[in-house]
Amino acid sequence: MQNLALSWLVYRLTHSTAYLGAISFSQQIPVLLLALPAGGVVDRTDRHRMVILTQTLALFQAGILAVLTYSGKVTISQLFFLSILLGVISAFDLPARQAFLVQMVGKDDLMNAIALNSSMFNAARMIGPAIAGFLVTQWGEALCFLLNAASYLAILIALLKMKMEVSPNERQQSLGEDLAEGFRFIRDTAPVRALLLLLGSFGIGGFSFSVLLPVFADRVFFRGAEGLGWLMTATGIGALAGALFLAGRKGIQGISKLISFSAFVFPTGLILFSLCTHFSLAFLLLCFVGFFMMVTIAAINTAIQSIIPDTLRGRVMSFFTTMLMGMAPIGSLLSGFVAKYLGVQATVFAFSLVCLAAAFWFYRSLPKIQLEAQRLYLLQNPTIGESIP
Repeated sequence: MQNLALSWLVYRLTHSTAYLGAISFSQQIPVLLLALPAGGVVDRTDRHRMVILTQTLALFQAGILAVLTYSGKVTISQLFFLSILLGVISAFDLPARQAFLVQMVGKDDLMNAIALNSSMFNAARMIGPAIAGFLVTQWGEALCFLLNAASYLAILIALLKMKMEVSPNERQQSLGEDLAEGFRFIRDTAPVRALLLLLGSFGIGGFSFSVLLPVFADRVFFRGAEGLGWLMTATGIGALAGALFLAGRKGIQGISKLISFSAFVFPTGLILFSLCTHFSLAFLLLCFVGFFMMVTIAAINTAIQSIIPDTLRGRVMSFFTTMLMGMAPIGSLLSGFVAKYLGVQATVFAFSLVCLAAAFWFYRSLPKIQLEAQRLYLLQNPTIGESIP
């Protein structure tokens, strides 16, 4: 709800695709700059307490945004500041939550846990935008921000009720040495490196399409804020279906082929969406796009977490966060400015071609990395006895 309301608020204040891209850039660039050192901090601290801290700070950010918007005096500069603040919080929150997931459920249920986590997230993504589109139309953006702030209370109550064992920090090396160790592991581990590069290329070329949805809703389909809500809901429906699909899978057999297939289909769906001028068909295409976007992201997440040692989990997942969220500001900024001159449809089409090229590169790389991935998987999961074909 907050994402939709913020996008619409920026568009209402400026009517500019460049500002839409710039606001998204300002929210995501801290992730690019801070996620890597944040991963080192996550590996040196209690992940449970870290998540409690970041969620508390996010509550205050949403509350301030609600008060300023309700006052009617909110400015674009204030929105930039609050977006940067949320980005700083997210830089620590995202790798902490990814690493904390394994601590809660264990490795045997990792894929199902990641998929169920994605299911809950995308159920909210499916319902939230539709509600937000209605609320923005009737009462304005401030109510969406206020409801988002209130939702963090439920999260914090759940976190505080958890009883987690705190492992003593026995690290002797400095934070800089920790970060260098994580970088060397990724550099020297071909499967992890290839998966992260694929995700990063999608972060730049594929995931930025959502930044331009307000313009699609207003100028291509002529549906306003309510139409924007339905377009975002369509993506959420598809993403929820993709997460449920993964939740029903047994183990991770065949996951590399699944990643390769979904990496081709996702940008293909975006190309078809960019050419579409009928709202109903666009809704169906975004469901399709959301499905394969989620399958790609969650499958890459599962594959990486299945083959990395726990001592490096925070640092490696900080690279995952950088590729997923940190590359997105570059894509958002580029897509916003390119759309200013080429239009939103041509921009989404061109950026989707970048993703297709990355998918083809990953497909060609699979034979070289599968054996190494299988060795790492068996090393981290010696009792499971399952390979990664």
